[in-house]
Amino acid sequence: MTPEGSLPQGHLPQERDAPMAARPIRSTPGSTGVMQRIRSDPENVERDLVKLVLTVVELIRQLMERQAIRRVESETLTEEQVEEVGLALMRLEEAMAKLKDHFGLDAADLNLDLGPLGPLLPEA
Repeated sequence: MTPEGSLPQGHLPQERDAPMAARPIRSTPGSTGVMQRIRSDPENVERDLVKLVLTVVELIRQLMERQAIRRVESETLTEEQVEEVGLALMRLEEAMAKLKDHFGLDAADLNLDLGPLGPLLPEA
């Protein structure tokens, strides 16, 4: 355990206070070994943040849709519940389309590449 306020061994104060663009990201096993740098362009921060948030929302939307389909097929929902779930999923999909259009994004922009694991979202 390190004393309060001290940094873990190997972390220099100048590394902690350095701008994000200057911090190298350690390469991971299986990567090319080339050190990558985080690029934070102030003009693209909003778009990149929206892209990340919409990616998470799209992942959750797809999971909810799959669960709803399973529940409909297993007949565990009433007709009214099926209608409510369907309407909610349609509205969410419409809202996602509007936001993607507003920020100039498409489905491919939301599909993060997880390296050796492949893309985050299944191909549409």
